[in-house]
Amino acid sequence: MTARLAILLYALVSYGIFTASFLYALGFVGNYVVPKSIDVGGQANLSEAIAVNLLLMSLFAVQHSVMARPSFKRRMSTLLPAACQRSTYVLLSSLILLLLFWQWRPIPAPVWQASGIAAGLLTGVHWLGWVIVFASTYMIDHFDLFGLRQAFFAWRGAEMPGQSFRTPLLYKIVRHPLMLGFLIAFWATPEMTAGHLLFALANTAYILIGLQFEERDLIAEFGATYQQYRRQVPMLVPRLFGRRPTEDRRTAGASR
Repeated sequence: MTARLAILLYALVSYGIFTASFLYALGFVGNYVVPKSIDVGGQANLSEAIAVNLLLMSLFAVQHSVMARPSFKRRMSTLLPAACQRSTYVLLSSLILLLLFWQWRPIPAPVWQASGIAAGLLTGVHWLGWVIVFASTYMIDHFDLFGLRQAFFAWRGAEMPGQSFRTPLLYKIVRHPLMLGFLIAFWATPEMTAGHLLFALANTAYILIGLQFEERDLIAEFGATYQQYRRQVPMLVPRLFGRRPTEDRRTAGASR
């Protein structure tokens, strides 16, 4: 019982740190409230800023991608109980994000600046992106995605049931609405600086590359079911015209 309680507390602490990092991310990307953001904070010379910022984003990308791969999860299972693995992934991702926010070097040179109605529209689209990110986690299984479900079942001493393949709501329109939400939030801004552009470009490249590995893992897990889903539903850009995806019979998975 002590071990089960420790697993549950570990998951709750990890989730709390994730929540703090996510809330800070809202202010960081949008330059709201927080003391240091993507365009506000101590500056450095251009070469140093580019090198440090790319290093920070690369660190996050490597950790986020390597730990998500099934081969790494299998190796990790020899070191940690299964109920702790997702929480560990969430915890390390969140800590690296907080490091990025702390050490980020703004590059304030303007790229574009909108005003009036255009600025209001871009701000609205920016927040729509974050709403899509948050909502997408609940369309699949928010608590499983961030390790709480696994810890809760371990605390009860119950075997966690498997999850089927389903495509709820936005997952009928694009295969990765979570990533689409991030892309919208990163690019929709009334004031684009060189530092923000570097952040948006690097994260877009990471998302596009990372999704190729994600798709490969999903095909390996769900086989023909996911192959058919890929043929019916675009990856990131919704179809404005053309055939609608068939009604889902099974379940689509979340980004892991």
